[in-house]
Amino acid sequence: MKILTTITGVWSQPHAKRRVLVPTMGALHKAHGELIRVAREHAGRDGEVAVSIFVNPLQFGPGSDYECYPRPEKVDEEFCRNAGAALLFRPSAAEMYADDRSVFVEESSLSKMLEGKSRTGHFRGVCTVVAKLFHILSPNAAVFGEKDFQQLAILRRMVRDLDFKIDIIAVPTMREVDGLACSSRNQYLDDEERKQAAILYKALRAAADAGQKSAQEIVSLARNVINQAPLAQVDYIEVVDTESFQPIEVVRPNSLLAVAVFFGKTRLIDNIRLG
Repeated sequence: MKILTTITGVWSQPHAKRRVLVPTMGALHKAHGELIRVAREHAGRDGEVAVSIFVNPLQFGPGSDYECYPRPEKVDEEFCRNAGAALLFRPSAAEMYADDRSVFVEESSLSKMLEGKSRTGHFRGVCTVVAKLFHILSPNAAVFGEKDFQQLAILRRMVRDLDFKIDIIAVPTMREVDGLACSSRNQYLDDEERKQAAILYKALRAAADAGQKSAQEIVSLARNVINQAPLAQVDYIEVVDTESFQPIEVVRPNSLLAVAVFFGKTRLIDNIRLG
């Protein structure tokens, strides 16, 4: 596995016939392993998997966890090597962004709700860094997880609207035994927070299985379940359309229940399709 830290280093390397990119912020876990596995399938025998690890400062808001975000470099290297990645691109912030940078990529419709509403500027940072990674690494396809469902939809829109010749591959959310969605931020949880965080998937399943058609009833049900966990502080619980991400009143095909909940200082997100 080649480990590269500069853009010119990437551009100087020979390119496989087919390259599939797995963009990450590191602190890799089994969900990333699944993304890499799917990427290998799509790369085929003559292709290669490239993994990027970059903790992107543009998608962290003021007072967020950018400085303390985990960066276990050696562990991540070994993880990628064992998973079958051919290339690991791990640039510094200075390599990716000039001090006087003034050009950004911004989606102006799907990003207004949910995460975009709670985290101002977050998706501008996501779109900017992913567009740069696409330009630097020239993949034929890129793999993203459905846990970040809104991000997935926004990146698909970016690829469509900016005419990137790149396939976006979605991978279902990977979960722990108790249903908690795998996330690098889970390691921030103390023992009690981690135990109570399992309530999120319980709430999503209860809402999805209830057979309710009213979004208001679904949100109320999910909130009541989450409130059973004393440490849970709800940021949002919403039912939206998976295409437009606008709130809907009645469940129909392509409906999504999305939640964001704090456990202590750790903010977790999850979602489930309805209808």
